[in-house]
Amino acid sequence: MNAQDYGITIRRVIEEGEACFEARVRELPDVVEYADTHDEAYELAIDTIETTEAALKESGRALPQPLPPADDFSGRITLRVPRTLHRALVSLAEDEGVSLNQQIVAVLSYYVGVQTPTRTVFAEWHAEPAIARPGGKAATACPQIIHDIGAGDSSKADKWMAPAV
Repeated sequence: MNAQDYGITIRRVIEEGEACFEARVRELPDVVEYADTHDEAYELAIDTIETTEAALKESGRALPQPLPPADDFSGRITLRVPRTLHRALVSLAEDEGVSLNQQIVAVLSYYVGVQTPTRTVFAEWHAEPAIARPGGKAATACPQIIHDIGAGDSSKADKWMAPAV
């Protein structure tokens, strides 16, 4: 393992009224180091990665692998979904006045935002704020639709469909 392969971000911040440099490790979201100089912050981050690896190794666990650079991703995804999920997402997008693509991006962004390395927050989604816009119908319904329909339970799909005109 080479600690320098990890995504380390360093930026100048004001902490408790004083300027300093903050180092964060993309693969280890709980790691935050502060130092007086850019180089010191980087070295602290490297040291923390190495120390974390040693501690995890002692407990029989492994450090997450370095993530590939963001420029390796085009931003385009092709996927297949059940027809009922497709229909539900289109209906929600129409309710919100956004494109299907925008609705899917909102749902995925929300999911990634509430997902943490140690827990999945599926049950808490219902209490969270709106996805697409405050108070939006799609905003609070999308996570439950994904749960009901995306998990393969199409028997619940009808409760999410708009009535036929």
